[in-house]
Amino acid sequence: MSVLRRGAASSRGSAAKVVHAAASPYGSRRLVIETDGDVTAAYLKDARDSVVGATWVANHRKAPQELDRSRLEAGRAPLLPESHVRHPGGRKALDAEGLEVVWFEEGDGVAVLEAGDLLFVIPGWSDMGRGIPGYARDATLQSPFAFPLEEEVEDFGPRIDRAREHWKMCRAEGSWAEFQQSVLGHLLQRLGPGGHYWHDVGRQLGTGRTGVAPVVGVSERPARNGREFTVLSTVGMCRQRMPTVELYEDDVAPYARIELAVASTLPSQRAGSIFPWLAQYPWRSVTWFAPGDVVKWYHEARTFPLSGGDAKWEGVLLLEDPSRLAGPEGPALTGLTINGDPVRWLWLVPITGDEHRYAKSEGSDALIRRLAQEGRSWVVS
Repeated sequence: MSVLRRGAASSRGSAAKVVHAAASPYGSRRLVIETDGDVTAAYLKDARDSVVGATWVANHRKAPQELDRSRLEAGRAPLLPESHVRHPGGRKALDAEGLEVVWFEEGDGVAVLEAGDLLFVIPGWSDMGRGIPGYARDATLQSPFAFPLEEEVEDFGPRIDRAREHWKMCRAEGSWAEFQQSVLGHLLQRLGPGGHYWHDVGRQLGTGRTGVAPVVGVSERPARNGREFTVLSTVGMCRQRMPTVELYEDDVAPYARIELAVASTLPSQRAGSIFPWLAQYPWRSVTWFAPGDVVKWYHEARTFPLSGGDAKWEGVLLLEDPSRLAGPEGPALTGLTINGDPVRWLWLVPITGDEHRYAKSEGSDALIRRLAQEGRSWVVS
């Protein structure tokens, strides 16, 4: 689908105009619908304005018998042939005022409705590099420019309804407080009374995006009888599913919602400074965190939040089962569900640049075995 156009801003003819444009609530994706009067196409762009997904939407004049390659050669969206379209004679122009844009909860895909009827969907798996377009209502046969939407409505319909409810919930007065209390109550049961609480840490680093989500706080659970370390946990990441999980897992639910935690004997203010970097990372970068992932610090090693003394940390390992490393028995944090999805807690273990490279080369399991052999503890001290 490179003609619509891969890795660059879409190529507009002299008469092309933007019908509608909208940014995702997380600010990491932008939808642009444009037309030159003959064809309307939609593009999903990243923060660099590169097209990551696209779909033909409609012809507005009589369809040719065969694909119009002259438009392709000029870098313009094609007129689909009459065999591939619902309206061979062309359909009227889109009414921008009658369009409804619904972003998926994950922020990596979008659906657009026209007068309440689903018009097209560009899901997170639309991939320009692999020639996978979005889904259009007016497409009747599969092509590199659009897949028929009719065949997928039963799957997309409920997802769009859930997305509407998600954004409605995020905007509802008191919904954040209700969610927050459910997570804090869970942490109270598992870790005991809380200490300090930091609100909306993702914006403290200047990485926050305008929009309704995600808000992420950090809860301190001080050391207590039988536990000689403090636990700091995010509160808010699990409120929304992470992007792109469905590209790797058939069943998204067990992997989609997480919180991050660090166990530490360091002063809490210092240990907690790791979270502004990671709190909104999945939605900002359109990715997901899985057990065993390693994430490299974006700046010089000396500025890494947990560095100190001889430690030369340059990233973190995300560990679901702390018993795989040395140290005391880890607290069990399972048992919380959000909208039917279980929430996973991933523990942050700082790693060096060499260890990050080793994990990338040999795999995270190999790194975990190596750290275990070295006696590395999952508790940061």
